Order: sequence, then C-alpha cells, then structure tokens
Amino acid sequence: MSNKRVCTQCVMDSSDPHIIFDDNGVCDYCDNFEKNIKTNWNPSQGNPAALEEMADAIRVAGKGKDFDCIIGLSGGLDSSYAAYIAKEKMGLRPLLFHVDAGWNTDQAVGNIEKLVDGLGLDLYTEVVNWESVKRMQLAFLRSGIPDQDLVQDAAFFSGLYKFARQHNIKHIITGSNFSTECCREPEEWGGYLGIDKTLFGDIWKRFGDGKPNDFPLVDILVYKLLYQRVMGMKVHHPLNLVPFFKTDAENELEKLFGWKRFQHKHHESRFTRFYEDYWLPRRFGYEKRRAHFSSLIVTGQMTRDAALDRLLQPEMDEHFLKQEFEYVAHKLGISVHELQEVFDLPKKTYKDYKNKRWMINMGANLMRLLGMEKRFFR
Repeated sequence: MSNKRVCTQCVMDSSDPHIIFDDNGVCDYCDNFEKNIKTNWNPSQGNPAALEEMADAIRVAGKGKDFDCIIGLSGGLDSSYAAYIAKEKMGLRPLLFHVDAGWNTDQAVGNIEKLVDGLGLDLYTEVVNWESVKRMQLAFLRSGIPDQDLVQDAAFFSGLYKFARQHNIKHIITGSNFSTECCREPEEWGGYLGIDKTLFGDIWKRFGDGKPNDFPLVDILVYKLLYQRVMGMKVHHPLNLVPFFKTDAENELEKLFGWKRFQHKHHESRFTRFYEDYWLPRRFGYEKRRAHFSSLIVTGQMTRDAALDRLLQPEMDEHFLKQEFEYVAHKLGISVHELQEVFDLPKKTYKDYKNKRWMINMGANLMRLLGMEKRFFR
C-alpha cells in the first residue's frame, strides 16, 4: 500500500490506474464531485418541489393499480431508507421486492421483516434456484476476474426488471444516491458496468459444468433500451431529493422500526461481505472501502483521518474471515483447499473474455454527456 499515491482530500488511490491528481494532490473523483455533483445537489435541504413532482407522476401512473411503483429491498441502508421515503414522505404505494440469491445475512432478513411490518407494505420475495447461482458463481470464480459480485447483482436486477415488466409496473424506486455513492469504484476494482450476457455466456462456456446454463439474466441493453426507452419504464432516485446522511438515516430507521445498522456498506450479503473484505483486497489489492469512505469524506460525513485509520485493518477480524472462507467454500460445494486453489489462480480481467463493454461504455458516456449521469464510470 505504501507505493500507491493517495489523494490528499479523499482516500482514492493509484490502484485505480486511470486516476488523475492535480498539483495539490487532489484526485479527479474529488474534482468531479465539486464540478458535476455538488453544484446540482442540496444534501441538507433536498429538493422538496422535485420530490413532490416525482411523487405526483408516479401516483398518476399508478391509478387503479395495486401498486404504483416497485422497490428492490436488500435490508441495507440505502434501499431501506428509500422504501421509508417512498411510503411516508412521497405517499406512494410501493411493492417491496426482494431477490434471495442464497447469501442473505440474518440481520438483512430481520431488517426486511421490520420494514414490511412497520410500513405496512407488501413484500414479494423471489428465491433464485440455488443450484443455478452456485454453478454460475463457481464459473466466475474460476474465470479469475475481480468482478465476483456480478452474479448476485445480475440475479437481483434481472429479477426486479423481469417482475416489473411482467406486472406492468412502470416506475422503479432505487436507493442509489450521491450521499453515500458519489465516488463509484473503477471497473478494475470489480466494478463492471451492467449485466452483459456476452460476458456471462463466454465465462460459462469456458468454466461452466457442461450442463445448460439456466441462470436468469436480463441483458443491460434489454433493460436500458427495451424496458426503459421503448416500454417507458422509469427509474427514480428520491434519496438525491431529500436530506440523506448515513448516520442520521440509520438512527431514524433504528428508532422507527428497530432496524439494525451494518458495520459497513454491502454487509447485508454474506458473499459480498466476504468478497469485499477478503477476496478482492487480498487477491487483487483493491479496497472498495476507499470508494465508500471517499463518498462520505467529500460529502462531509467522515474525516479523511478516520477513513485512513479504518483502512489499516480489514473490517472483520482474521478469525472471522477464516471462518467465512470455510463457509463460502462449503456453501459452494467445494473444499477449502479447492477454494484456495481458485484464489491462487492467475489473475484475469473481463478483457480476457468476450464482452460488449465498448457498447456499454458508449451508452454510459452518452448519459454523462446528456447530464443523466454525473458520477465517473470507468
């Protein structure tokens, strides 16, 4: 870690090979926040008029329907607070939608139950066939790439978009926000953008178990072009329009519903916790916490010194991480020795496999050009 250059304002570092520092050592993530996000966002007051306009449009479209929108709920902070805002502040009738891909922590399940009961909303849970998830995750692990959370993400988003299309729900509420996510990790850190069926197909062809691939996938071009542009499905980000600060939101959910906060972002999934705390930093040297902490630093919710102190140690202690290594191996149906062999495989990237990243990149750049996306996607 000592040979990497660290931003003097946040904690992003040169493990992002494309990072740029100015003469004062400030990185382009901080520069992007100041120029493109901060100028269009008021975190302390929100934008009540825009929030009401959003709510009105959703309510009108949902007249006569059982639900006027759908919210993917993981039990984590962002989606939980989005559900609270949608029901209590926007007056909407959302359907809470959860995809169970086999890795939920007990805490996440408890948080979901508390929100459903406390808000008086309906929950639909789609349980993905575990054998399909396990087989695809093993193929991805054997591919050697950093992007090991793509399988879970693909299951979550594919399930949500498929359900919304089948039930003609045109409005999707997301917990994605600037406050805790304005610094998006680069793709080198396992941040591949979107669900790419070409990439999944090639990895399955090379590392699958030889049986037909029945893992459920909705390609990014389908949900970005067909569902959203042709069929009129819209994704809304209400957390950018309300005062949303991590600790305050956690306190509010805890007080109102008995919701329990997590030690760190994405810890609602046992696999994601293991992947981000163990697999990614130890196999590849990438710390997604740098992006998470940097988002909190530039938005005034965390000091740089506190972030640097946290980064000196993994979030979970060594004994716990060793137990999780064993748990992940056994859950995937392989021995600890086999998982260690996979861990020691030569490192690869998505570029070693067929993909349509160039097409996805073109769409992301167009969205930035049109002002529809203000974060870095690289």
